[in-house]
Amino acid sequence: MSIKDKRKDLRPREKLQAKGAQSLSDYELLMAIIGSGNAQADVTKIARDVQSLLKEKGSELTYDDLLQIKSLGPAKATQIMAGYELWRRQFEVSERPVIDSPEAAVAQLADIRDKKQEYFVCLTLDGANRLIAKRIITIGTLTSSLVHPREVFADAITDRAASVIIAHNHPSGNLEPSIADKDVTLRLINSGDLVGIKVVDHIVVTQSSHSSII
Repeated sequence: MSIKDKRKDLRPREKLQAKGAQSLSDYELLMAIIGSGNAQADVTKIARDVQSLLKEKGSELTYDDLLQIKSLGPAKATQIMAGYELWRRQFEVSERPVIDSPEAAVAQLADIRDKKQEYFVCLTLDGANRLIAKRIITIGTLTSSLVHPREVFADAITDRAASVIIAHNHPSGNLEPSIADKDVTLRLINSGDLVGIKVVDHIVVTQSSHSSII
């Protein structure tokens, strides 16, 4: 049964147009988004399956999860996922700061600027450059052996991050990057390219200033 097979006053799209989106249940909203069924299942069955999956996965829902619903093809799965992600970015994560400049990143690094040891930090960002998480990766003098790519990208992959910003402090107050700083930066950029997560910047901070290596 497709939406057009139902009585007109019960069609989710017509109900939305007449009474507003707030008048629709979650189930009806899904029916309005999906639009119609297919040879495998009618729209009511597909909507119920998607609703069950949303309850199970919540904010962890992915495109691949939607494709597990056999009656839901790639086109409709993409449509649902795009709408879900837009909602999530606008409302669920609206409190997360947007990190779209070195200055915005530095604002997240106030706690390491006056440390007596070097702290290496990773900021993971989503596709809208919103901060997902900030993590201390290592403490101690920065070397390529101390900062391994897996320590940076394991959590970034778990976060489903689109990009990362790495940063560390120089207790000496000297902003000039060392050879080790540059080596670590290049190694992480190359590793990020392999896993599809861009290293946007590597920032060095002191008590009073900052600079970018990239």
